[in-house]
Amino acid sequence: MKVSLFTTCLGEFFYVDVLKDVTEILERLGCEVDVPEGQICCGQPAYNSGYAKDTKGPAKQMIKAFEHSDYIVCPSGSCATMFHEYPNFFSDEPEWEDRAKQVAAKTYEFTQFIVRVLGVVDVGAEYHARATLHTSCHMTRLLGERESHYTLLKHVKGLELVPLPNNYDCCGFGGTFSVKMFPISEQMVDEKIRHIEETKADVLVGADASCLMNIGGRMNRLGKPIKVLHIAQILNSHQGKGDERDADESRKSTIL
Repeated sequence: MKVSLFTTCLGEFFYVDVLKDVTEILERLGCEVDVPEGQICCGQPAYNSGYAKDTKGPAKQMIKAFEHSDYIVCPSGSCATMFHEYPNFFSDEPEWEDRAKQVAAKTYEFTQFIVRVLGVVDVGAEYHARATLHTSCHMTRLLGERESHYTLLKHVKGLELVPLPNNYDCCGFGGTFSVKMFPISEQMVDEKIRHIEETKADVLVGADASCLMNIGGRMNRLGKPIKVLHIAQILNSHQGKGDERDADESRKSTIL
């Protein structure tokens, strides 16, 4: 099965190791992975800021870059969701609308693809820790995927997965929201961190780099000892004590 990896902006700049983990997992599950050179930013920052017309250009470029792919896999629920928004941009351009629909139909978030398309629930991972899961807004509410990440984590040997209180609450990132509405965003992420601490988890796991960067950056500034890892880092671990590569890579500082 041929899979094209949508690397995302945050993936390329801050989470390259996560992209490697994603690729290794997919290849181990029998996929042939490529990375289309023509991909750029999906246009989400402009779109979320209200500049829908300005998003058409990036959307067309991404459609051209991925339209010949069999499947498109993205390690981010928010960026995968953006691909599913593309058809809405071109109601006045039937040709592009059709091309956008074809691209959207074969685009999946990473864990969603493993469970829904490959039909795999256990990737053979082993990670010994107490963990809790942050579910991102875009992945659950817009993409509609609420189970695949839980399903895969429940099959990780040695991982104790504990519920996160108010897991449905936004972490406060929201792209430019965290810049324009900084005081509100800061209170939201601080509340999220309080709930994380209630679980007494060693590790916070998530499937969206933007959320992890926001939460991890704030926890780093507050001196919290909890690791913040992308789910691919857990799923690609096979060591009894976890993967030592994960300790610092995911604790990226952000604007908070």
